[in-house]
Amino acid sequence: MIFSVLYFTYLIPSGVSCADAPVAVATIKRVIRILFMVVEFEYICSKFHFQNHTILRHSIKFLKKYLDSYLASVCNFAPASKQNRTIMSRNKLLIKEFSLLCQVTVKTLRHYEKIGLLLPAEVDEWTGYRYYDVRQMQTMVNIRRLKNIGFSLEEIRELMSDGTLSPSIGLLQEKMDACRKELAQLQKRRDILQSMMDSQNTLLNMEKFSIQSLPEIIVASHREIIPNYAALGPLCCGKIGPEMARLGCRCPDPGYCYTTEHHEYRPTDIDIEYCEQVEEMGADSDIVQFKRIPAVPKALCMKHVGPYERFYEAFAEAFSYMESQGYRRAGAPRTCYIDGAWNQEDPEKWVSLIQIPIE
Repeated sequence: MIFSVLYFTYLIPSGVSCADAPVAVATIKRVIRILFMVVEFEYICSKFHFQNHTILRHSIKFLKKYLDSYLASVCNFAPASKQNRTIMSRNKLLIKEFSLLCQVTVKTLRHYEKIGLLLPAEVDEWTGYRYYDVRQMQTMVNIRRLKNIGFSLEEIRELMSDGTLSPSIGLLQEKMDACRKELAQLQKRRDILQSMMDSQNTLLNMEKFSIQSLPEIIVASHREIIPNYAALGPLCCGKIGPEMARLGCRCPDPGYCYTTEHHEYRPTDIDIEYCEQVEEMGADSDIVQFKRIPAVPKALCMKHVGPYERFYEAFAEAFSYMESQGYRRAGAPRTCYIDGAWNQEDPEKWVSLIQIPIE
């Protein structure tokens, strides 16, 4: 009997289709359980002669309100007695449905709601379910279009607060100017990368031995006794580099750095001088000193691949070649570093260039 009353009270006046019947039946079963809870609660109150039925009245009111909200959210209908209640349109979408159709994550939608950019059309006060109107799909299209052309969420929100998603000509001009500036920066970065790549390709494709001239340069130098060759990388990255940055040194692209040693061979306690090319002379400090290195008209250059501990192999081969070609050494050899511990983990792939002034 209760099932029949609920069916004709809630479903028939609301025009529920046959397709909704299974859902409606499941809903009514749940409602019946709720009503039995009310009846049981009333029975307990009467049995113990509760005179104050305030708790009972509030409980029944709460259950009734929950019942109406549940029916509206699940089956898209409302009781006939509540004609002025907001009826959920079939075209309104749950947040997960809206997310799927608009191809945007639920996390993003919740963020947009949090910052006031796109609020749900309705939030059920009992279930907390968020519903979006189909008209908001076009709003989402506009938001994504503006994001793709460089507008921030804050800027988009301001446009929406003005009642429009069409930027003014002045605002569009600002975005155009920003694009030109960014393009110029990207072009400069591309030129630097191209220069570095050309330098690398030249080195990789060069013959094992070549004769080159070395121009006059300004260098920032640091001389120190290090325990072994492995300590050179940490010395450059942790001490010399930060000091050069503090002094405001500017290095040309591609960079050029080399070392020279000031004593006989030692496997430990190596007296080494590190030099890195800079654009101009600077003020000396306790760590870095600036000086000009004169040009070298002719230098024998040899590529070395492998760890620094095997430089002796490269020097032996280079001096043997120099002797066979009738050259004489005309200055201290330089060891120029191309790839090392700072950008290549495998020491077997470290690339260096031996440069020996000759005549």
